Amino acid sequence: MMTIQKIKSVIVEDELAAREVLKNYLSKYCPQVEVIGEAQNIKEAVPLLHELKPQLVFLDVEMPFGNAFDVLEACKDLQFETIFVTAFSEYSLKALNQSAAYYLLKPISIEELIVAVNKVQHQIMNHEIFNRNKIIVANFHEAKPEKQQVILPTLEGFEVVKMEEIVRLRGNGNFTDLYLNNGNKKMVCRFLKHFSEILPLPFIRVHKSHIINMNCVKSYNKGGIVTLNDGAEIEVSPTYKEEFLRNFK
Repeated sequence: MMTIQKIKSVIVEDELAAREVLKNYLSKYCPQVEVIGEAQNIKEAVPLLHELKPQLVFLDVEMPFGNAFDVLEACKDLQFETIFVTAFSEYSLKALNQSAAYYLLKPISIEELIVAVNKVQHQIMNHEIFNRNKIIVANFHEAKPEKQQVILPTLEGFEVVKMEEIVRLRGNGNFTDLYLNNGNKKMVCRFLKHFSEILPLPFIRVHKSHIINMNCVKSYNKGGIVTLNDGAEIEVSPTYKEEFLRNFK
């Protein structure tokens, strides 16, 4: 019988009870994970991660003396996958979703934990390690949303684009077609609804099948058609017309 290679992991969480619960869940439901270290704040986490060099870190978003982004900034020379653990925060979830990061909401769901660990295991076993951490940190420090980067899960892996490069998005069943200002089109493995939830202004939904970058609007006519810089003509449906006009300049 083939032996499964253990995933060397570290838990960074300020609450002892939360660390114990997570360790217990991992022991029972994710035997492929080996916890080799724990830290309760950023001061403990940074030297520990440099010493142990884990493959996976379970990282609490809010901690004493700093947050998860501070940990990643201080460990940007290291290569590891991260599963963020967070209480609900619209800001942090949007940042993590933009970076295609793995995260768990507190209280932790066993089913979601298993799914996240299995995804990380697949990445490691197939040598598909993608350093989301650098992009997460860069986005956190970039004040202008259009300059932030989005990680796009594609059929071939992942691609990274700046938001300002995106002209429009079109729903395509279980996928989203994303059109860039250089004329390229990307098929992304996410529903259009995913992008309507994570993309900030100047992106707005104008139709059940379309999201546009308002900075790329060339003209709008009374028939309800908006023309973009790439020549595309998109219908603005009555449902979204008021919001579109409010943001149209």
